[in-house]
Amino acid sequence: MRIAVHAFDGVTMFHLSIPQMVFGTVSRLGLANWRVSLFTTDFEPAPSTGDSTDSACTDRADPAQPSDPATPAASPPSASIRTSEGYVLSGLGGPDLAGEADVVVVPAWFADGRPAGRRLRSLLKAAHARGASVVGLCLGAIPLAEAGLIGGRRAVTHWRAFEPLAREHPEIALDESVLYVDHGDVLTSAGAASGLDACLHLVRTRLGAQAANEVARQLVIAPHREGGQAQYIERPVPRHADDAPIGRTAAWALEHLDEPLPVERLARTARMSTRSFIRAFREATGAAPAAWVRAQRVREAQRLLESTDLAVEQVAPACGFGSTVTMRQAFARALGTTPSAYRRRFRAASPDPAGGRDHSTGGSTTSGASSGARTSARGVGSRPRLTCSLSPRSPTAS
Repeated sequence: MRIAVHAFDGVTMFHLSIPQMVFGTVSRLGLANWRVSLFTTDFEPAPSTGDSTDSACTDRADPAQPSDPATPAASPPSASIRTSEGYVLSGLGGPDLAGEADVVVVPAWFADGRPAGRRLRSLLKAAHARGASVVGLCLGAIPLAEAGLIGGRRAVTHWRAFEPLAREHPEIALDESVLYVDHGDVLTSAGAASGLDACLHLVRTRLGAQAANEVARQLVIAPHREGGQAQYIERPVPRHADDAPIGRTAAWALEHLDEPLPVERLARTARMSTRSFIRAFREATGAAPAAWVRAQRVREAQRLLESTDLAVEQVAPACGFGSTVTMRQAFARALGTTPSAYRRRFRAASPDPAGGRDHSTGGSTTSGASSGARTSARGVGSRPRLTCSLSPRSPTAS
């Protein structure tokens, strides 16, 4: 798969590195042949260094005469940009590079929200029209809006840009309660680090949960933070959150997904009142307890569907779903597919779990550095032990 990332004068190294880091790791781990390239629309091919006489002689050369092997081949034209930190990046491709890509990524945009140029708008429209996926990370949603790709659709961007973007494009249904919004053909993400979540989500949808987990483990980042999590959390989480009641309860819940986990039981485990627990859980994770548990069950089902031969009817109770119907409904809401279709799509592409490789399931609030396994008491197989990391993201401007 060919991925073209838009670079421009003033982009930060941080934003430019996110898609390269995530998608490049896919290739480095041998999970798929994903080629990531940088391009710029501020592209002017270098003028020819030869004079008119040389050109005329070349035009009159005998086509049957072999070229001189000592003469180096002409390098493809390239361009350069200067990042906000002052680094000059050279060797970038031009718009044609994006014209051949399967995925076009705008990793950021200017903090002042200036309109996108005509070249970039036209390029994004053309890429979308020919079937490429278009991704706008952080403020990169602004050029997508200018290109008319998210009009009348849900989208997200950095929380500081919500008001001006809504004012300029009232036709967009901005949702400030999510980390990313994926329509299949267009993907937008919230601010800064949520670009990692969006890129991992793209890996997950193309290659499966286990591949995304391997990438996350390699990068030592959370395998999965739910797209419905808030961009930032107003109140800070106390220090040593993993040892606090919410952290302990979340870790316990991950080990008991195959059991009923109503909020009252979770509150009792945390030794808190139900009302206090719900409030504290939202403050710590950005999600309601029931939604968080449902997301963990879906991801455990993804793991089992990819890595075991259990029938769908067996996977459902093993993950705590009351029935296969309930699991199908959860898959439809979270993934837009059915459990059987998910298995058909990703089972063949997933690494063989018997091959000795360590696979961990994704957790929206898990630390990517932690792994390990235990044997399920119900014989489901190896379930990774997940250590909860409940630190929220701070509202850092891009």
